[in-house]
Amino acid sequence: MRVHIVFAHPTRDSLTGCLLDAFTQGLVESGHTFTVSDLYEMGFNPLLDVNQYRRETNYDAATPVPADVADEQAKLNAAKVWAFVYPVWWTDCPAILKGWFDRVWSVGYAYEPGHLKEDGLSAGFTASQPVAQQALVLCAAGHTETELRAIGLYQAMEAVMLGDRIGDRAKNKRFAMFGGSADVNPEDWPAMRQSQLDAARALGHDLSPKTD
Repeated sequence: MRVHIVFAHPTRDSLTGCLLDAFTQGLVESGHTFTVSDLYEMGFNPLLDVNQYRRETNYDAATPVPADVADEQAKLNAAKVWAFVYPVWWTDCPAILKGWFDRVWSVGYAYEPGHLKEDGLSAGFTASQPVAQQALVLCAAGHTETELRAIGLYQAMEAVMLGDRIGDRAKNKRFAMFGGSADVNPEDWPAMRQSQLDAARALGHDLSPKTD
């Protein structure tokens, strides 16, 4: 299958960058193909300007989206699986990825206005975004999943990414956190890091079917 990956980290030699490399290695080994939107490297503009803001708030799906947004939507359209790889910063994705969702999840593409007719049917147009076979989130965090679950932050992040941003836009969804880097003893870090990279590589192997 074809996979499109949205990567949000300023450096490729970070743990997050290594998770991306391990994941794509698993994809290649399993016969999948992939494309990557490296948001920092691309210089993607995360700011919703006044023109696009007015397009969204007026539900003006007839007006074309900006070229960079159309390019991102075309990459998603060409893939069966979407993956988002990023670090957890202040209990969310980096601002550049949040801005990517603000701009790329545009009206007429990712959602409809939501107004209802008297018979209960949705008024207006139908969103054109295809439903992905699968959406994956791979995020690196300083604290462990257990620690974050204990205070409800893991559940909050999972709900926002899978429940709100992905929603029913994918048939299957998975949230995979690679945590604990802030708490591990230095002597234990190499083994933990390798275990996390092995798990990311395994995610690349898990996709099925293996043909478009």
